[in-house]
Amino acid sequence: MSERDLNELGLGEVLEDVATALGRALDEPAQLVLEEVGEVTHVGQGIARVQGLPSVRSEELVRFPGGLMGLVFGLEDDEVGVILLGESDNLGAGAEARRTGRVIDVPVGEELRGRVVNALGEPLDGRGPVRTWMRWPIERPAPPITDRTPVTRPLQTGIKAVDALIPVGRGQRELIAGDRQTGKTALAVDTILNQRDTGVVCVYCAIGQRSDDTARVIAELRQRGALQYCIVVVAAGENPPGLQYIAPYAATTIGEFFMEQGGDVLVVYDDLTAHARAYREVSLLLRRPPGREAFPGDIFFIHSRMLERATQLNDRLGGGSLTALPIVETEAQNISAYIPTNLISITDGQIYLNPELVQRGMLPAVDVGISVSRVGGKTQLPAYRAVAGDLRLQYAQFEELESFARFGTRLDEDTRAKLERGRRVRQALRQPQYQPIPVAEQIAVLLAASRGAFDAIDPDEVRRAAGRVRSLVTEQLPEICERIREGVKLDDEELDEIERVARQAVYLVVGEASAEGGDDGDG
Repeated sequence: MSERDLNELGLGEVLEDVATALGRALDEPAQLVLEEVGEVTHVGQGIARVQGLPSVRSEELVRFPGGLMGLVFGLEDDEVGVILLGESDNLGAGAEARRTGRVIDVPVGEELRGRVVNALGEPLDGRGPVRTWMRWPIERPAPPITDRTPVTRPLQTGIKAVDALIPVGRGQRELIAGDRQTGKTALAVDTILNQRDTGVVCVYCAIGQRSDDTARVIAELRQRGALQYCIVVVAAGENPPGLQYIAPYAATTIGEFFMEQGGDVLVVYDDLTAHARAYREVSLLLRRPPGREAFPGDIFFIHSRMLERATQLNDRLGGGSLTALPIVETEAQNISAYIPTNLISITDGQIYLNPELVQRGMLPAVDVGISVSRVGGKTQLPAYRAVAGDLRLQYAQFEELESFARFGTRLDEDTRAKLERGRRVRQALRQPQYQPIPVAEQIAVLLAASRGAFDAIDPDEVRRAAGRVRSLVTEQLPEICERIREGVKLDDEELDEIERVARQAVYLVVGEASAEGGDDGDG
């Protein structure tokens, strides 16, 4: 390439500056640089002990042979404890350990959208290196109170039972709790799928999960077109515990970049039970004093300092938000165990998934009685408030009556009517996985259930009728649907109009069922 071509591209001056800098460096005499080099005395399961680094700082990165990195975690008089951030098969006693002078950080930027990376920001999707211009430390202070503003904007999950009864706002921290195989990850993935076309950047952080489970989630996100606005951070169960420990902090930092640009971010931590176990493992290996259930004394602090970073920033700082959906696994429905109670006290509410509802096929298995959102109706669209109050009361009465009705056979008419209404409300709250429902359609179905439009049909027909209600309301009442999406409060006439269309849909379903029954009889 000629000099003229370089000048046209604007590279001529850049090359001249580089040549000048190289010439100056060659003319200057070489300088000695002092560097601390320690020696590895012990290598364990994911940790190492090093002597000879007297000036090393806590949480500083240390480099070992072969490019292996470690995080300084314990400072003692004669040695330091290091958490290894990679496989240590080739590391042994006597190996060198060199200070890097920097804390652990991850790449941040728009280039991460659609990528799958590990806890260090290294790509795992086979699409080449992640080329970003910035790296931020994974440990960052939470925004002070003066930088925050109240949570008032909704984050729609697309799940009727959540959006109507346990609403989540942008900037909130809502815990998802439940036993194994109750649908915790499915609820979080549905929430991610519902953020399509909303501008919300989603970060899914898999901690200690099986690789095939994580691959299945990534495949679903890719197949449904959600990976383009997602970032997946993976620290699999077979990875060293050090990588599992730093993964949620790295995911939070990646999300904070978009929040500080004025955007809205959703971070899913799947799950913090595995994170706590990984932290317990490295702490015990480094001989830290164990406490309750062998967890170290600062187990509460490792989660609180991370989840406190989720917030709604004020307009002066761009008005961005970071919403946290941490997941915790319970055992035998024991929601009062150590780690779950820690996280409940940190977060702004919890969505509890009941295994008994799973066994009965009631999915999503949201236990409305135990679940709560401490932000509540402040984040709901006005149309929900016209429906959710009556619906929650009816459902709570139904659950209480259902438990008592098992012990008696003779029930008065009022009690029997409440039970029948409650069974239909429960069926209306059922929803298939990977099928988030738009707001206006949710309102129509929930209004129909709370006002008794489904009372005339069998509970098994409610889901079919709900689908017909959704389609008819969308076709016949587009103006009302648009007003719901815009956050306009509906008046009584508009609510009555939705109920009229819902009853029309139920009437059509009853007619179809009668026709099918007649055909069977003729045959």
